[in-house]
Amino acid sequence: MHIQFSQSRPQAARLIAQIVDKGKLPSDLPRAFSEGAKAAAFKGNPGQVFDGFVEQGDEIARLALAGAGKGDSPERLPHLEKAGAALTAKYQSAGVEELVLDLSGSNLNANEVAHVLLGLRLRNWRYDIYRTKMKDEHKVTLKSVTVVGAPEGMDQAWAAASALAEGIEFTRELVTEPANVIYPESFVERCRARFAETGAELIVLDEAKMEELGMGSLLGVGQGSSRESRILAIRWNGGAPGEPPVAFVGKGVTFDTGGISIKPGAGMEDMKWDMGGAAAVAGGMLTLARRKAKANVVGVVGLVENMPDGNAQRPGDVVTSMSGQTIEVLNTDAEGRLVLADALHWTQEEFQPSRVVDFATLTGAMIVALGNEYAGIFSNDDQLSADLAAAGTKSGDKVWRMPLGAAYDKLIDSPIADMKNIGGRGAGSITAAQFLQRFIAEGTPWAHCDIAGMVWADKPGRTWNKGATGFGVRLIDTLIADTAER
Repeated sequence: MHIQFSQSRPQAARLIAQIVDKGKLPSDLPRAFSEGAKAAAFKGNPGQVFDGFVEQGDEIARLALAGAGKGDSPERLPHLEKAGAALTAKYQSAGVEELVLDLSGSNLNANEVAHVLLGLRLRNWRYDIYRTKMKDEHKVTLKSVTVVGAPEGMDQAWAAASALAEGIEFTRELVTEPANVIYPESFVERCRARFAETGAELIVLDEAKMEELGMGSLLGVGQGSSRESRILAIRWNGGAPGEPPVAFVGKGVTFDTGGISIKPGAGMEDMKWDMGGAAAVAGGMLTLARRKAKANVVGVVGLVENMPDGNAQRPGDVVTSMSGQTIEVLNTDAEGRLVLADALHWTQEEFQPSRVVDFATLTGAMIVALGNEYAGIFSNDDQLSADLAAAGTKSGDKVWRMPLGAAYDKLIDSPIADMKNIGGRGAGSITAAQFLQRFIAEGTPWAHCDIAGMVWADKPGRTWNKGATGFGVRLIDTLIADTAER
């Protein structure tokens, strides 16, 4: 979608949109249009749209009002994104090529307008490269947005929002691609292409290097696949020289059959997005690099494919992690925590981060607990947890803190190794987090984000259609902007 700015409304404008706060219908609307909006119960709620036709000189134009909710809401920016996205959703395939966003008389500041445009752009994202037959009425026709009367500072605000859009779109692309296209090696190569000329440093560990480092936990997951495993680190040095980075670590299981503990066939195709945590980290790092964030940040992703061939890991096997701790693998479908165990330990050893946040589609139990409204966070640090919660509210990538505790920790003690990779039937998300905590160095602030219910949607949402949501990128960007940038 091409977005441009103008001081005057194009004469040929056929679709004009305005952003309306709740309860503040513009006073200069034609009477018939205003009465129509009231009759349709348009109140300016977030994402609500009302449209009709008005005279523009000798021409007739379509006028649309998009609701942005209350102006003082703590979720103001997500609501503005929803307003922009609602316009795209309505007109994306309506045969119209250009939308004019008229801000004349609006009191939106540059950052707020940028989030409206962000919503417009993100909701217009579709991945149609594998669709060879499509009816004309299903094709995307909306190609450009012209913004009239933008406030001062718009160039800088939109540049930052564009970087955020690029990161979210990259995450969606990685999550959407099928597993025969995105696997550990191709994930790395796609990142190489996207990060070229950004100034970010990419570090790749192959299986030989990981074996040398003793990463038996991660390597055990991928040993049943013909695709080699990888670790990819993306390093952005935008802060003070020598300042410890904030680290984000992502689970990247590019396809998860469950291994020998194989999953049921129904719905297994969804497991192409079991690398959603890695995709969120990659997209978040791309955003930070594109907008030249003034902070030191590193993103690390552990990339494996979990397959059940004759060399696959068996239930009952014991593996030794890079940390030296041993793990009894009781269920090969509890593989994400095995990948993260070595990725987390290596990240701390290699980069000595000030904070560590991991992202993973780790447990189905998280969906049972929180559905598709919040990601669950588990943390050993109250301040980091509070910072993530604040970033979630502000960005719209909402999170909810879950408990950790010694009683839960005992559930993963093994009779023959240091730990086992599953607990009992209850508290599955918590015991998974307790497992990860055993690989965090004492004194290191850490949080685990279980995003299993958030990376893929079966119905349209705030700024996405069905499919990949791009969850996590906003959270990463907002956390860094509000807590780490100098």
